[in-house]
Amino acid sequence: MGSVFELIVVDNDKDRAEYLLKAGVAEIKRLEHNLTEYAKSSFTYRINENAGIQPVRVDQETYNLLMRCLQLSRLTQGSFDITSGPLKKLYNFKSESFALPDRKTIRAALELVGYEGIFLLDNEHVFLQKKGMHISFNAIGKGFAADCVKQMWIKMGVENGVINASGDLTVLGKKANGDLWKIGIGNPDQPEKVLCYLSVENASVATSGDYEQFFVNNGIRYAHTIDPKTGKPVTGIKSVTVVSPRAELSDALATAVFVMGIKTGIHFIDQLPQTHCLIVDDQNQIYHSSDLVFEYAKE
Repeated sequence: MGSVFELIVVDNDKDRAEYLLKAGVAEIKRLEHNLTEYAKSSFTYRINENAGIQPVRVDQETYNLLMRCLQLSRLTQGSFDITSGPLKKLYNFKSESFALPDRKTIRAALELVGYEGIFLLDNEHVFLQKKGMHISFNAIGKGFAADCVKQMWIKMGVENGVINASGDLTVLGKKANGDLWKIGIGNPDQPEKVLCYLSVENASVATSGDYEQFFVNNGIRYAHTIDPKTGKPVTGIKSVTVVSPRAELSDALATAVFVMGIKTGIHFIDQLPQTHCLIVDDQNQIYHSSDLVFEYAKE
């Protein structure tokens, strides 16, 4: 999934803890095999290869994930969209010679973008409406995998633990000493330093930030997150952190709020139960949803 996963289990039995950790790793590898864009055997690859040609049958798990992706796209009015891959191909944020594509190029890519072009048919069949359409689970896959490991562990009797997917964390219960898990939110300009802390229990925290992948052109800072509706990189925000009961939801909403912008994003999050967000703008000002409780890191 292009991410480093770190798994923590709180258990007095070392052998059992090792077994639980290995089971978690195996579950992540299984999901990676099913959802990666790059392996010809994956459902994602086969769906993309058959875009505009014919439906592809997937397993129930992937079908349900796609269904939730479409629900999130409708809920966010398209700010979250797993078909935005053709737009991301227009930009190279890792290159020193960054240039915005022209309007004609963006319009052509936008023709291949739109969650409305994903059709979920009977018997777990999936069809992409246009040839050249492309789906990716990059904005939700880490969270989905973390939720799957969490649910597996719960069924195996785990009460306390952490699944860390490159900084997106899902926690079970509390720490071994009974304290809440304390999650540090990185400073967008200095990711190795903590900006503030969130104390959570049985919750998931996901951050979408430009960090290393951004470019400044004519004084404007462009994030690597692309607005699926305009085809242009998002400006004005450095990072968005979302807290919710599920990692999949936090992962997807962090991207959606990034696209929505500060005012609309916070208003949107305030309508959702048990869901909170923290936003850092391009001037390092912090904004947050009404019920979020956090503490600033000490200098």
